[in-house]
Amino acid sequence: MSLLAVSDLTVTFTRRHRRSTFAVDGLSLSLDAGETVGVVGESGCGKSVTALAILGLLPRRGVEIGGSVVFDGRELLGAPEAELRRVRGREIAMVFQDPMTSLNPVLTVGRQITEVLERHFETPKKAAADEAARLLDMVGIPDARRRLGEYPHQLSGGMRQRAMIAIALACQPKLLIADEPTTALDVTIQAQILELLRELVVESQTALMLITHDLGVVAGLCETVHVMYAGRMVESAPRHDVFARTRHPYTAGLLASVPRLDQPKGEPLHPIKGSPRDTIPWTDGCAFAPRCPNEVPACRHGAPAVRPDGNDWWHLVRCINPVGTPTPEEAAT
Repeated sequence: MSLLAVSDLTVTFTRRHRRSTFAVDGLSLSLDAGETVGVVGESGCGKSVTALAILGLLPRRGVEIGGSVVFDGRELLGAPEAELRRVRGREIAMVFQDPMTSLNPVLTVGRQITEVLERHFETPKKAAADEAARLLDMVGIPDARRRLGEYPHQLSGGMRQRAMIAIALACQPKLLIADEPTTALDVTIQAQILELLRELVVESQTALMLITHDLGVVAGLCETVHVMYAGRMVESAPRHDVFARTRHPYTAGLLASVPRLDQPKGEPLHPIKGSPRDTIPWTDGCAFAPRCPNEVPACRHGAPAVRPDGNDWWHLVRCINPVGTPTPEEAAT
């Protein structure tokens, strides 16, 4: 049985006298203990909303959530708040996208770590402080004991991100959700944080769900990659298949948008045309059709179903005309 099984998850934002917005639309994925999964896509595709829905952190007003989220044999959607509080932090932890807005500005970093230990394990204050210093040292923050008494604004961006990771790891969770953990960090700090996450998975068998738009991060860390667009999964496969045998035009567009060191000097970038707002409802056809170079008339007549790529049941794609499909002229020859 999977550690986390998300089935047909839907998140709809509703407003009076306005059309409902489907932020997540029928998403299904699973995660085993010790597995690292990447969820990739442009801003607004539903990645972060998915993570917040799993943890029960979305507001109850104006939000409708459907489907199923089973964690370690327990259904989380609709669970009492008291049960969710026992799970959050202790069994499932999250590294939020922007540590400056996620950390409490009026509490010291040390207090924000010890609070987790005292709340879930009833750890005495002295022991909790010692553990907090150990955690800060483990994530690479120098002079950890002194940093316990500092506030988030006194730390650099990289240190704040490391502090967020320390808080997330305090209870040795079974599942860690990292939402853009390397955003706005320089390359050196990015590499250090990714190495820290890699060591965590190897040493403690913690499952990791990495939410990112950076395919370079995915290539170096994840085993399985799920590509999202407009709230739905459009391609899902092991990492090597996604990069070596890309099938969905959106995934191909993301890969083509990444600058390459082996390109000739002056070679222009190849961005995906349009913007994420240029979509059509999935009920009318493929949401990516207005931006897709492989569009055919059938793309605008009902949403394509997710299906295996040929005989490869592990490589799923939601596309009528995938990348590499021969044209009628090519098929005839």
